[in-house]
Amino acid sequence: MATLKPFLFSEDSRAQAEFYVEALGGKIQSVMTYGQAPEPNDAIKDKVMHMCLMAGGITFFMADSIGLLTRGNSFSLNLEFESGDEGRKAFDNLAAGGKVMQPLEPVFWGGMFGQLEDKYGVSWMISCK
Repeated sequence: MATLKPFLFSEDSRAQAEFYVEALGGKIQSVMTYGQAPEPNDAIKDKVMHMCLMAGGITFFMADSIGLLTRGNSFSLNLEFESGDEGRKAFDNLAAGGKVMQPLEPVFWGGMFGQLEDKYGVSWMISCK
């Protein structure tokens, strides 16, 4: 059995992780920089090689991108909440500085659903029962 843990590459993973922790609740659990590697590269020594954070009850991994990041539209992170209040709070927090693609509202299949792109270019779907 496998578990899926989103791994996000970022231009500034520390700032992005803090945003998610603030938006969804949680904490950064560990950070390792390239400077801590057995053979550190001084040019990237302060960049994050691996970060583990818990946000919204989900474990995420993150790292600073060493190369050019290309944002795509081939995936979205879906968070499902038990209540509309929880979902609304997460939606509004993640949408801050981003772009709402579909407002969080009641849908014909039941509950509520909305889509947004956060200020870091990550696509999120929020579902509420």
